[in-house]
Amino acid sequence: MKNQTKTVALTRAAMTAALYVVLTLVASMLGLASGVVQIRLSEALTVLPIFFAESIGGLTIGCLIANLITLCAPLDVIFGTLATLIGAIGTRALRKHRPLAVMCPIVSNTVIVPFVLKYAYELGDAWWYMALTVCIGEIISCAILGTIVIKIFDRYKTRL
Repeated sequence: MKNQTKTVALTRAAMTAALYVVLTLVASMLGLASGVVQIRLSEALTVLPIFFAESIGGLTIGCLIANLITLCAPLDVIFGTLATLIGAIGTRALRKHRPLAVMCPIVSNTVIVPFVLKYAYELGDAWWYMALTVCIGEIISCAILGTIVIKIFDRYKTRL
């Protein structure tokens, strides 16, 4: 039984990573995945640590792969992935307080990504402006779309 549990956890992590990559690529094709204004559809998956601890690794690996595939700057690959990891860990830690849990990736990305935009891409916009635009995108992705993901998982959790 223990090996089956490990296999299920590994499969969930892999599926999370794959979904993150695919959703980032879709957002990238729509011009939404990077830049000052970014709405990564994949960030809706950052609520998954509420349900599965293994999704932390899946989100992190998925973000890393997505950032590499979309040819992000090296600082973005490192610190963008770190922002996702921090957000996912926070989400898991606060899973019993869902509104706060959903805020974790919003906060981590709002704080880290503007520095990435400023130093990796040398954007001249003010940090506060980039923080505001990143925060708005994260609210759309994590809070709005993430809440839809939570409702779906709550409805079908017995099958997952």
